[in-house]
Amino acid sequence: MELALLVKILIVVGVFVLTLLVALYSTWAERKVSAVMQDRIGPNRAGPFGLLQPLADGVKMFTKEEIIPNTANKFLFVLGPCLAMLTAGMTSAVIPWGDTFVIDGQEFTLQAADVNIGILYAFGVVSVGVYGIMLGGWASDNKYSLIGAIRASSQMISYELAMGLSIIAIIMMTGSLSIREIVDQQPGFNWNIWYQPLGFVIFFICALAETNRAPFDLPECETELIGGYHTEYSSMKLGFFLFAEYFNMFISSAIIAAVYFGGYNFPFSDQLGLSQNWLTIVGALVFFVKVILGILVFMWIRWTLPRFRYDQLMKLGWQILIPLAIVNVLLTGLGIIVFK
Repeated sequence: MELALLVKILIVVGVFVLTLLVALYSTWAERKVSAVMQDRIGPNRAGPFGLLQPLADGVKMFTKEEIIPNTANKFLFVLGPCLAMLTAGMTSAVIPWGDTFVIDGQEFTLQAADVNIGILYAFGVVSVGVYGIMLGGWASDNKYSLIGAIRASSQMISYELAMGLSIIAIIMMTGSLSIREIVDQQPGFNWNIWYQPLGFVIFFICALAETNRAPFDLPECETELIGGYHTEYSSMKLGFFLFAEYFNMFISSAIIAAVYFGGYNFPFSDQLGLSQNWLTIVGALVFFVKVILGILVFMWIRWTLPRFRYDQLMKLGWQILIPLAIVNVLLTGLGIIVFK
């Protein structure tokens, strides 16, 4: 009993620390990727290859002066970024980072919380994240912040529908809401991406919109809204909002890797002749590589594509993605009837 509790605590702490570290170093990677694409050097002063730059940024955020506007609702002004950060961090609990491993005859899973409604939980928590942005934008008592917050909430509503429909097709195929169960049904190279290419494209576009990443970064559109919903924020509260974006990007990439790219499964794993524990370790590393590649695609898109106009954003969501997602669900149902 004591061993089981200790291992569970280590897994929970490990998952949280891993999520924090990846989100932290995504800021460094973003600047390096943009530097490579623009023929620059990027961060190179703080530590070797600029690897201490995220820590320097964190210290800077902590030590900046805390400014709260006189007319702001102070409680909600503080609650907004805290809520955005909290919801971003909670989602990593249901993602299976690896298969089971055996210690002293007991089996453990590399997952903080193996709930049988993992997908539903992830969707629910991510949906709450926009409340942080909405609260922060409204409580700032600034018209630019409010416009940014309204954009964020309407964007979330528009793209969550298509995202949910694309996941419904996966649930119809697998018959489960558990992310671990969905991963376990993709052994070797038999990944869902081959059966759901349209669903994957829809989900990926919606993930870009949900995380407020370019070309869907309308809520913080600098050219129109100064800083969008975080115009009035400074110090660590601003840091929370900016950090939550990288948190969400990491979680989105992890969900895509788990649902569409087999998670910790990889080709020829049964031919390596490794023990269960070693297979779990290799599988976890493979999953991590898939997630990092996903994050790099997010960054590549940000520094390649220009921002949408707001009417284009809404047209894409309501007139293109939602009808396509409905067609994808119908085609999936037809496929299940014909081939099963």
